Amino acid sequence: MRIRTVTMIVLLAGLVGLTGCSGGSTLTPPGKADAATSAAGRGGPKEGVTGQGAGQAEDEVRGTVRFVTNRVDLVNDGTYDKYEAAFKMRYPAVNDVVFEPIANYESDIRIRLTTGEAQDVLLIPGNIAQSNLGDFFEPLNDLAGELGDLYFKDIRAYQGNTYGIVSGVSTEGVVYNKHAFAKAGIDEVPQTLDAFYEACRKLKAAGMIPMYINYGAQWPMKQWGEGLASYMSGSPDYLNNMSGTDTPFRIDNAFGQALGIVRTLIQRGYVEKDLSSNLWEASKLEVASGQAGMYFLGNWIIPQLVSAGAFSGDIGYFPMPYDNSGRYYAPLNADWFYAISKSSPNKAAAKAWIRFMVEDSGFAESAGFIPPQKNRQPTLPQLDEFKSYHPTFVETVATSGEWNAIGNKAKIDFWSGGYIQKLVAAPDLKAAFDELNARWAAARRQVQQQTP
Repeated sequence: MRIRTVTMIVLLAGLVGLTGCSGGSTLTPPGKADAATSAAGRGGPKEGVTGQGAGQAEDEVRGTVRFVTNRVDLVNDGTYDKYEAAFKMRYPAVNDVVFEPIANYESDIRIRLTTGEAQDVLLIPGNIAQSNLGDFFEPLNDLAGELGDLYFKDIRAYQGNTYGIVSGVSTEGVVYNKHAFAKAGIDEVPQTLDAFYEACRKLKAAGMIPMYINYGAQWPMKQWGEGLASYMSGSPDYLNNMSGTDTPFRIDNAFGQALGIVRTLIQRGYVEKDLSSNLWEASKLEVASGQAGMYFLGNWIIPQLVSAGAFSGDIGYFPMPYDNSGRYYAPLNADWFYAISKSSPNKAAAKAWIRFMVEDSGFAESAGFIPPQKNRQPTLPQLDEFKSYHPTFVETVATSGEWNAIGNKAKIDFWSGGYIQKLVAAPDLKAAFDELNARWAAARRQVQQQTP
């Protein structure tokens, strides 16, 4: 294995002075200027690898495969070395798998796509409209067909072409350390928002960080915006319906409710004190050891906590109690989608690598995901606890081209967490919403004028 070092773009300039413009610009394909999360930290591939490159003769799978990934931890801890070794045993004509880890993946990969430096296999960023997928990525219809019945097969597809294969499926909720709860005297898992705040109060009084929001890492902040707002409404089309109004950001709707929760946590001192530093890796150690109590994240984080030293049985999982009703929605989310860059010089080996990762590597199970193939069952025990609270699952749908176009023109960096940082830090949330709505309304008018 070779690891290519990637230069990071520093986006975090300070708590209040953050802007959300860097990730919101429209992606332009190279040459088309006018075009529109640990494999238990240590898990290895399954034995008996049998997959083949979709639609490829086996002897076509050769040379070097370059994979751009957000999983810096799996590159550093050797997990991807194991995957590479198993892949090369299956395809001995493959010389090398080069891993390029990017910590701030969502923002940085957008730049690489526009400059044609996305290598062979990558993960599709969240702001690309369906109609633009073919500008950047290779169709994967043959591979999708050979993998069988897949979750979210049509999420990264357009006009009959599939461009992305989901790497795993997850829900979102509150991950908690049972020892931390016991030390704080929390006898029951909170099932209302008031009980949740009370649990935070007890954790703080016991000397622990109640909730790590990882403000400084930026990307986890998306949980408190389009993440929570979209499913707490109960409507899978909540985000797409934003395209029908000039004022989607309001105190009295789901965005206001979601932002109100995280702002309350910060105001009461229920989160990490240092909001300017990227504490992502350090936070895993603290939650794993019980120095911190909770995360609000997907179930994929649980194996990473085990890798950081937690005993699996000491980690629990429950739906986010975003109000006092006691009845909640929870999302069924697609994680990142594997894709092949349109400019890849080695598409045969790239397809074989994706198939290996989905079908033979064991990545999805060891990372705590529901596997992409519907005929395989999840193995994460915390999902059983989560389901015992009887949430109503809302399955994610693809965001529309109109929603993406408006967001891009308004320079709102959805899914990167940047604009959420600014809203969280704003002295007056309504005023911040008003400024965001003004940008949204202006962009909406431009998009509507350009639509035939």
